[in-house]
Amino acid sequence: MILSSAEIQSRLTAPEGAGRLVITPFSDASLQPASYDLRAGEEITLAPRTVTLVPSMEHVEIPGDLAATLRCRSSYARRGILLGGGYVDPGFRGELTLCLANMGADEVVLPAGERVVQMILHEVSDGAVCYHGRYQDSEGVVGAR
Repeated sequence: MILSSAEIQSRLTAPEGAGRLVITPFSDASLQPASYDLRAGEEITLAPRTVTLVPSMEHVEIPGDLAATLRCRSSYARRGILLGGGYVDPGFRGELTLCLANMGADEVVLPAGERVVQMILHEVSDGAVCYHGRYQDSEGVVGAR
């Protein structure tokens, strides 16, 4: 099941350890009916036909009974921006590295704080196994291994 905006808000205020979701800094303008828009953590120019790693402004903490799918916002997809690496495991904590590919012919400037990627939250039926990999507690851009 995909979480609605009401369920996202409920999870943000849940007691710690009870399926609490953390999104910091939170913006009401980023909350959509069934997703949350992640913002660019810094101003960056996406050059044509290149891949650019962009830090999210938000620090997230995904509880063990949720996972997230990331999708480029359609307003950017229409300009040739594609998102790679669009999944966040249960138990992940940290800022997200957004892998944005500009397939268009023109530069695209992302101002700091611009809503660029939708985070769609899904329930995980068991939730017994959480992420403990190298990206845990990430800050800023984390490159490839």
